Amino acid sequence: MKNPSVPRRITPRRTIALAATVAAGLALTACSGGGGGSASSDDLTATGPITIWYSNNEAEVGWGKQMVEAWNAEHPDEEVTAQEIPAGKSSEEVIGAAITAGNAPCLVLNTAPSAVGQFEKQGGLVNLSDFPDGSSYIEERSGDLAKQYQNADGDYFQFPWKSNPVVIFYNKDLFAKAGIDAENPPLSTYDDFLATSKKLVDAGVAPYAIQPAPTSEFFQMQFDFYPLYAAATGGTQLVEDGKATFADDAGYEVAQFWRDLYDQGLSGQEQYQGDSFADAQAAMAIVGPWAISVYEGVNFGSVPVPTPEGTPADETWTFSDAKNIGLFSACENKGTAWEVLKFATSQEQDGQFLEATGQMPLRQDLPTVYADYFAANPAYVAFGDQASRTVEVPAGPNTVQMMQTFRDAWSKAVIFGEGDVKTALDDAAASVDTLATQP
Repeated sequence: MKNPSVPRRITPRRTIALAATVAAGLALTACSGGGGGSASSDDLTATGPITIWYSNNEAEVGWGKQMVEAWNAEHPDEEVTAQEIPAGKSSEEVIGAAITAGNAPCLVLNTAPSAVGQFEKQGGLVNLSDFPDGSSYIEERSGDLAKQYQNADGDYFQFPWKSNPVVIFYNKDLFAKAGIDAENPPLSTYDDFLATSKKLVDAGVAPYAIQPAPTSEFFQMQFDFYPLYAAATGGTQLVEDGKATFADDAGYEVAQFWRDLYDQGLSGQEQYQGDSFADAQAAMAIVGPWAISVYEGVNFGSVPVPTPEGTPADETWTFSDAKNIGLFSACENKGTAWEVLKFATSQEQDGQFLEATGQMPLRQDLPTVYADYFAANPAYVAFGDQASRTVEVPAGPNTVQMMQTFRDAWSKAVIFGEGDVKTALDDAAASVDTLATQP
């Protein structure tokens, strides 16, 4: 099973082109429509058949089919027709094109938060806060985390659905072979993590200690810098109140930590052609709960991402790696679409989704609500707890451009060691501040 929460990856020779294509494509399609706005009350109550798209991830397809069957059995006059998201360079590009063409489905159960601001700018999304119970349903289900998914006006143009909290997986066999305690590995602080990484590589158990993708796509910063920055700051977003946050002491420390890994040859500057963790080319990986089923052939353990001083696990934050649900303006029967959305995110369906996929519904008190599931699946317990402490990408129409600006600076200064990391982050923050103010 592929990671269900990041855009589809392609060969390294095309990664730079894809990042530019996604950013430019979103900007172009945004010019084709007005901004998202309020719908009339009559428009929001129309009922009848609808279409939906869900991820092409096998486990999610299985869950989606049973959810649709369950709805249709009880609502013959509001039948749902479902399909996987059509193939394309990325889900975001396919959705943006459908908005432009005016033929987007009613719901997409695979909407990336990084693209929501652009879709809203296109006029492609319905403001869920306009439904009488819109904001209240979202906030009762997701609690305080829901507010990260509001736009600048406090409205919800995306439904917070499910997350894959990012943690560190480590290969117990390789750790033991290197003489490192595999049950209680010293990985909680930056210093410990670096020392353990050096011991692994020096022992020759793997070419690299950890190998996040060193490629240039904007979303790759979600799997090296962002989880550690969230952890170091107790849950600070990349941009808050229209200003970049990352050019601070915590950001500099995270950047220097990763630069040290690259400078010392503990992480590789070249993309590995395969899965470095599964192939024992790296002793650690930075992943979410989707990885449990992927790495079932590896004797792995998991720990939270490191922090400067070793924050306790039950206080550590990380990146959410979420995918959400969008209700699209082209939908004629928005009343039905809203009811289907609530049905798909009910306590019962969230439980079935958790069972089928191992991904964490963005629901309050997850470990308590689904105590039987976590008792039967102990490998997921830490993720259930971690899901309450996750940070999302910044909102707004220029999210992709802001993240790409950061990634470009990171690639040069951190991965390839050119220049000073502090200066690189300062310059990126100044550019991001400008982007954050642009409509």
